[in-house]
Amino acid sequence: MVQPGTDTNPLRVAIIGAGPSGFYVAEHLLHQPGLVVEIDMIERLPTPYGLVRGGVAPDHQKIKAVTTTYDKIAAHPGFHFYGYVEFGKALTLQDLREMYHQIVYTTGAQTDQHLGVPGEDLHSSRPATEFVAWYNGHPDFCDYQFDFSHERVAIVGVGNVAVDVARILCRTPEELATTDIADYALEALRHSRVKEVYMLGRRGPAQAVFTNPELKELGELAGADVHVLPEEVALDDLSRAALEKSPNRATYQKLELLQGYATRQATKPRQLTIRFLVSPVELLGNADGQVVAVRLVKNVLYATEAGTLRPSPTEQFEILPVGLVFRSVGYRGVPLPDVPFDERWGVILNQQGRVLHSETLQPHVGEYTAGWIKRGPTGVIGTTSRTP
Repeated sequence: MVQPGTDTNPLRVAIIGAGPSGFYVAEHLLHQPGLVVEIDMIERLPTPYGLVRGGVAPDHQKIKAVTTTYDKIAAHPGFHFYGYVEFGKALTLQDLREMYHQIVYTTGAQTDQHLGVPGEDLHSSRPATEFVAWYNGHPDFCDYQFDFSHERVAIVGVGNVAVDVARILCRTPEELATTDIADYALEALRHSRVKEVYMLGRRGPAQAVFTNPELKELGELAGADVHVLPEEVALDDLSRAALEKSPNRATYQKLELLQGYATRQATKPRQLTIRFLVSPVELLGNADGQVVAVRLVKNVLYATEAGTLRPSPTEQFEILPVGLVFRSVGYRGVPLPDVPFDERWGVILNQQGRVLHSETLQPHVGEYTAGWIKRGPTGVIGTTSRTP
């Protein structure tokens, strides 16, 4: 029998999920010397591009331009895209095993992590993932509604997604109108009464995971000033020692930007305040079940045995009045029907990309995974291209 990968017996591969990692896997396979491959990319939604289409902020068109690379991959004669086909319903795992030599799962991390604090289920306590998908016109979220009648909003988290959410809330309608934001979202935000936005980070400024370009962009908003508390962006002894031991230019630049924001005067109609070393311990509500405030605890950093710096709560608490809360503390993968899943880490059970049997931990022959559903939500789109 002729081995798969030849003209007479092409290697047939099904890629489940049409996001960045799926396209990079396809590109890798299509450029293998001497390998003849036919790839079917199968996607639940009618359109491809996953996180690029539904997760990148509408005011970041340069990032979305990566789809031109995906278009070139899709133009390859050995590539076929099938949208509106849901794995586990329209196609089962058994179907795929009968039709393909290999299956690659690249479904990403589609839902959010929870805070695990009392009051998290109150009205107007929402995952950032819902808001992001809503303003990007994701078909699953077009009918969602968000209450922008409140003047104060809290975003729990200081990653790039939290920055995106803060930026969209702080943009003027005129700025948003020049983007590809969904029309219904633009109309809703046009009537927003939000005046103060708070980003809440549980660790210090040196540990904040937003990137410097994202942070710098916040200081260039037309209608909002950025504010930080000088004492919260001052470098603590443990962080200083860690940087002296392993100098990091990007971290020093991040600290310089943040400390520069501490000296700015407020002149614009909205204010974005970035807080550090605080954690929500409870969301407070009224009789109608509506969020009215976040109870915060002040943290200090301590060094673990591995040398990483972690937050530890003190006995200092404060109440931050807000009417809307977005949690942005990480994405999490969603299990696929009949595919082994690691509930603890929110990823497909795998070893270096090979799917493992849930009981024997032996590899499933011909089944692989890549991207965030393989390793968890780490890195950015460019990271996915380097480490599928």
